[in-house]
Amino acid sequence: MADFWRSCGYHLLQRGADGRLVVTDDYLRAYYTRPELAPVADSCAGERALHAALMDNPRLAVGNPQIGAMRDADARENYRVMLRFRDQLLAAPSLEAFYYGLFQSDVAVPPLFIDQTVQVILRAILDDDGDGLKARAAELFFRKQRVNIERGVIRLADDATVEMHAASGGLGNLGKLILEAQTPLRSLELDVLDAPTQAEYWRRDERFDTVMQINSAHAGCAALCRVLEAWVGHFHQTPVTVTPVREIPDEDWVWHVGLDAEATAMLNEIYNGGEVDAERMQRIIGLYRLDFRNPSDMHAGLAGKPVFLGLAAGPDFRLRMKPQNLLMNLPLARRA
Repeated sequence: MADFWRSCGYHLLQRGADGRLVVTDDYLRAYYTRPELAPVADSCAGERALHAALMDNPRLAVGNPQIGAMRDADARENYRVMLRFRDQLLAAPSLEAFYYGLFQSDVAVPPLFIDQTVQVILRAILDDDGDGLKARAAELFFRKQRVNIERGVIRLADDATVEMHAASGGLGNLGKLILEAQTPLRSLELDVLDAPTQAEYWRRDERFDTVMQINSAHAGCAALCRVLEAWVGHFHQTPVTVTPVREIPDEDWVWHVGLDAEATAMLNEIYNGGEVDAERMQRIIGLYRLDFRNPSDMHAGLAGKPVFLGLAAGPDFRLRMKPQNLLMNLPLARRA
């Protein structure tokens, strides 16, 4: 296994004494070299001066006069967005604390930056793990997936990769068909990653071009469960066990967490006695039981009870996971 997801910048970060990720100057410089900020041929002197100053001192305090000196309105807005993001990063003791804090305030951060933060945190969590299936499962946390259900087999492909193939015409009519109908994902000629082939992931880790099967008895489902456990353990410092289930028994259902907006809505409706039509129910692609290994880590009134998790595709058969729900919505005795 080689270094993976290198473009996320994990190698530019440091780890604190508590194992959390600490932002460095080089990590900030990587953001300043993004296309939205890097000077181009027609960049004005003010823009070039500010960029050079930030590359020299990535934590430099920047005032409105420096931004206002830029001729291009888009450049001014890009710098405002980036510097607001930077200041939030630097105000937090760790990258994890920054991410957790995003969902406790109303300060806007571009979704792309949030996804990149999730990716680099997962890169740290999976460091030296060596299981390609877990890395592929972790992609669900920060990359939208295209869901295909055929004869009960549930497969996921990276949505942007499917779109790219279709838009480029590289797959001819097949690319168009998968956008217009539920064409089996194997028609895309993307490789299905499985336990015997998991090492293949490391050769193409940033191509995001493998298909993953997540049926409950499949190795992909087990890999997803392990990543869910690691995510909760990393943030909350409490060990949990996640296992797939076919249904949620009424007698055990006292708490649930949707792992995406669609699953959250459906679980809430069912729990409150509502009816969910058959078409929507068929889009539930995963149910899981989360158990705290130390019941005392749970809210006193729920200690020892399971927490049920749900994963569902939207009406367009896309999956957009919300890993922050596992930070904000678990019944914890305390917040880490």
